[in-house]
Amino acid sequence: MARSSSIAGIALAMLLLAACAAPGGALPTGTAPEPVVTTAGPPASATPTASEPGPPSDPAAEPAGTAISTATSEFGEILWGPGEQVVYIWERDVSPESQCTGDCAVAWPPVLTVGEPTAAGGVDPELLGTTVRADGAVQVTYGGHPLYFYAHEGPGEVRCHDVATHGGLWWVVTPSGERAP
Repeated sequence: MARSSSIAGIALAMLLLAACAAPGGALPTGTAPEPVVTTAGPPASATPTASEPGPPSDPAAEPAGTAISTATSEFGEILWGPGEQVVYIWERDVSPESQCTGDCAVAWPPVLTVGEPTAAGGVDPELLGTTVRADGAVQVTYGGHPLYFYAHEGPGEVRCHDVATHGGLWWVVTPSGERAP
């Protein structure tokens, strides 16, 4: 009986994951992408703001961190990371400490940074922060929630809002730091 319950659980997880899969329901093949770490500016579609740092004037200065910006989607104004990748929060993260590790972090790579993250567009710089993951990497947070990408989305795609995988729901984030409706 326990074996059939675990098989049913695995089948359900696979069906839910397929909702976030490539067109046609098949997961893209190949190796899993590495978590994205960038010091680049906001997405190409974002309008730069005066709060964005320019190139460091001192070579010893700390590098600019990952830029988080806003753009409009079918869910309203939401947060985006570098490369026009939408960012998500996970309901299982009830504190700034990430609970998404192992297989979860392969499917949902954390938004990592080198240096302090930067705000662009309608992002509230007061809500941007960081947390240190168990492996020592620095993950961007917003409103106290660790941020993630979905590994199988391309630029400008939003496939996984309000989708349950890895034991919890994933949501896109509004500039107020809350999940989108």
